[in-house]
Formats: sequence, structure tokens, C-alpha cells
Amino acid sequence: MSSPRYDCLCAGIIVADHVCKAIDHMPRPGELVLTDEMSLTIGGCASNVAADLARLDRRAAIAGIVGQDVFGQYVEESLAASGVHCEYLMKSDTLPTSGSFVINVQGEDRRFIHSVAANSLFTGETVTEEQIRSSRILYLGGYCLSEELSPENVARMFEVARDAGVITVLDVVTPKPADYWQMLKPVLPLSDYFLPNNDEGELITGEADPLKQAQAFRDAGANSVIITCGGQGSILLDAERSLRSEIYPVDLVDGTGSGDAFVAGFIHGLLEEGSPEACLRYGSALGHSCVRATGATAGIFTRDELNEFVAAHDLRVETLS
Repeated sequence: MSSPRYDCLCAGIIVADHVCKAIDHMPRPGELVLTDEMSLTIGGCASNVAADLARLDRRAAIAGIVGQDVFGQYVEESLAASGVHCEYLMKSDTLPTSGSFVINVQGEDRRFIHSVAANSLFTGETVTEEQIRSSRILYLGGYCLSEELSPENVARMFEVARDAGVITVLDVVTPKPADYWQMLKPVLPLSDYFLPNNDEGELITGEADPLKQAQAFRDAGANSVIITCGGQGSILLDAERSLRSEIYPVDLVDGTGSGDAFVAGFIHGLLEEGSPEACLRYGSALGHSCVRATGATAGIFTRDELNEFVAAHDLRVETLS
């Protein structure tokens, strides 16, 4: 049997991000506030993870949809230039490319204004068995953002992956309070790795403690749960262990894409057949590299830089039980 064509098929949301460098305060109604720079960058979970993996010399393919517009053209050209394989990228002639306006304010977490647009047309039904079997890992990013990407369709994709021995990695976007369990319960038992952040975990489970969040997702069937907690590090819980990881200190420039960078680093660790501790270190290091520059992918380490950084800097990973 031939080896898979791709290390990871990144399916899900694709976005054109409009990012401002940090301003000193949010504008009041009618007020003009200046920023040093406004950047157009690729964004969205699937785009970011694919571009980050390509930066690590991984063979990454993307499956999703953009509009037939200048932003869709920009996203496709940027992904291709970064080394991402775009043969599964679809284009809509009815809806524009999804967009986010990312507002950075000095000393505050970033704010987002988002249009789902063409991403609402991505149902998962066009991700074929051949596409899934062509990869070592199937990553689905942005689940729960759009109801059109149904639990039935995602479960089908993950069942195909499980039958083929393809590792499944699930990430979510939860834009507002809702009952997300109805979307997650059919899918979590088919998820090898589930990687929400602690805000998403609290919104879904009602638990403020990330360890309790992770346990709730494990109880719902997820094999391994990793909760990223921003500056507080991350939690990993599986059948054998519970771990807490710290972060690598960094002077924050822009947090956009840091969670996706963590996911890409963690996936890189899985492809390296690393231990859970090693995967957490790769994820934390790539997240660290992301926030050094404006935009979701501009600051990402190369593979050599990642290896050198991890070798030169200790990261505490403690066993909780």
C-alpha cells in the first residue's frame, strides 16, 4: 500500500483576516483612532493550521470554500505560496469569502467582527473518502460555527478516517451561548484529539475549571482532550494521564491565530510520534512564535527554528494524576 500523499488534511473554515496593529483605546462613537498598520492576512482555523504545518515542511492540504472574489483569490494565492495544497479548495459564486476584522487594543485581548459568508456552504459532504485516506491526519477546524456542517456529516468523515487508520483532530468555534452538546455528542466518540480553548470549554460545559471541562469531554467520548488556557498554559487529559503545561514567556504583539498555531504544533508532535508531553511542548512553542507578529501566520517558526527553540528552552509539564 502506498504511503499517504499528505501529512494532514485541514478541513473547515477559511477566512480573510483584516488585522490592525494595536491601538491605545477603542474608538468612541464617531471617533477616528489611528493604527500604524492594517494588514490583510489569511485566517480561519483550517487556513491557519494548514499554513503553519506547511511552514514546518509538512505536506498539508486544505478542504473548504471561498468566494469568487478578490479576498478568495488572495487567500488561495497566499495558501499556495506558503506550500499548502489547494486542489480540494472550492469556490462559491453565490457568497463572498468569509472575513474577520481583528481589533487589537494595547493591554487587552483582541476583538473580532466576523462574517461567516461562504463558510456557511461548507457541509463536509464534499470531503471524500479518497481525500481522507490520502492523509495521515484529518483535522476539522471551526466546527459549531455553522449548522450546515452537521454532526451527521462530521461523524461520517470521522468514521471514514477511523476505518482508514487516519487520526482525527477536532477544533470548535463557539460564537455565542448555545447548546453545543447536540453537535458534539455524535462526534466526540470518533475524535482522537479534541482541542478547544477554556472559554469555549466553559461555554459548552458550564464549568470554569479547565480540568473539569476536559473530564466532561472525556465522559462524552473524546479520546484525548487538550484545553488551551491562554497565558495559563494548557491541560491534557486522556485515559492514562492528566497533564498541565505552562507557556513560554513572550512579548505579545498580536494573539490572532495563537490557538491554531498550538494545534499545528501539537499535530506536528503527533506526526513525529512524540509523547503527549512533547506534543504539548511543540504546541506551546509554535503558539509562542505566532504572537510575536501581527496576523495569524506571520511569526510562525520554521521546523529548524521550532526544534532549536524547544531544545534551548525548558517548559514545565507536570502530571496532575
